[in-house]
Amino acid sequence: MSVNGRIAIITGAGGGLGRAHALFLARQGAKVVVNDQSLEAAERVAAEIATTGHEAIAVAASVTDEAAIAVMTAQAIQRWGRVDILINNAGILRDKSFAKMSLDDFRLVLDVHLMGAVICTKAVWDIMREQRHGRIVMTTSSSGLYGNFGQANYGAAKMALVGLMQTLAIEGEKYGIRVNCLAPTAATQMTEGLLSRRQLDLLDPALVSAGLLALLGNDAPTRAILCAGAGHFARANVTLTRGLSIGEGEDAAERVVRDWDAISERAGDIVPDYGLTQAERELASAETKARAAMVKR
Repeated sequence: MSVNGRIAIITGAGGGLGRAHALFLARQGAKVVVNDQSLEAAERVAAEIATTGHEAIAVAASVTDEAAIAVMTAQAIQRWGRVDILINNAGILRDKSFAKMSLDDFRLVLDVHLMGAVICTKAVWDIMREQRHGRIVMTTSSSGLYGNFGQANYGAAKMALVGLMQTLAIEGEKYGIRVNCLAPTAATQMTEGLLSRRQLDLLDPALVSAGLLALLGNDAPTRAILCAGAGHFARANVTLTRGLSIGEGEDAAERVVRDWDAISERAGDIVPDYGLTQAERELASAETKARAAMVKR
């Protein structure tokens, strides 16, 4: 699962989790592009990496700036000739209850988290396709996977990244591109004030970064959602229950309500290989029911 010699771009790496990711990958032998909006912060992390005898360059660019991200990618290519890894880590918070949240704050959070990841991924996608190798990590969150009060904008953006990951993993598979999600819990500027000091001390970002190797190596999975925090790792999945064929009829809606528990039963649920799995199952169920009705006649 080595990433030795690989070229990695990490966004939002001037501090917090991104810094931990950059230092971890450098220790593993990767060459790192340290991206941050603040050139000073990015240079500090690049200098830290240099003191360990590893290579890094600092690039100041907003992930929402297509031209700046294109220049950053070109710098990586000019310096090292390829880009193997992209970790979409940059993000912001604008937490408020939905009733009090402005649409501007909703758009801003989606723009940075979702469109920022899209812009950065688009910048490296053709490079990875041509070299037939790539590893991309989207940073999702339990707030997106399961919801969290006051984070409608953040949760929406983070769950959107799961959908982006699911499709890009399918499209990138034949080109050797594997796309996964990391759902971290870490003590950063984004969690300051939300947890006690004792809890924050347990949530060292470096304990999350250790999970990256599993998502980036030669035998890395694709379409995985890895949850990580305080040295604990778990997998999250979007599953589909076996469900129940209700069919048609004037009382179909009432039967959905009546059989809600059976429709929701988790025993035998699956992780679909692609979105069409749902339609395939629904059609198979309808066709089976139709054949049974024909036999009865």
